[in-house]
Amino acid sequence: MTTTREKTFSVGKYLVSPLTRPDGAGRFTASVSIRSGSGTGTHDRLFRFIGDFPTRKAACRYASEQGALMLHHALPMA
Repeated sequence: MTTTREKTFSVGKYLVSPLTRPDGAGRFTASVSIRSGSGTGTHDRLFRFIGDFPTRKAACRYASEQGALMLHHALPMA
């Protein structure tokens, strides 16, 4: 099964990449990558979410919303 990186967007100094993946049963899982820095100072966190979604679009929307919420609530990235 292939993970698809959906449309990446910025929130302040962070780059948010929603990720979706088919689960093999016709549904989709969601995760999000939150990246900061550049070059050798790049720091990337990957969050996988429990549950599945009926469509790739629904999984992408959830991952995007959760990534943005994490950053707006100042989750520590280190």
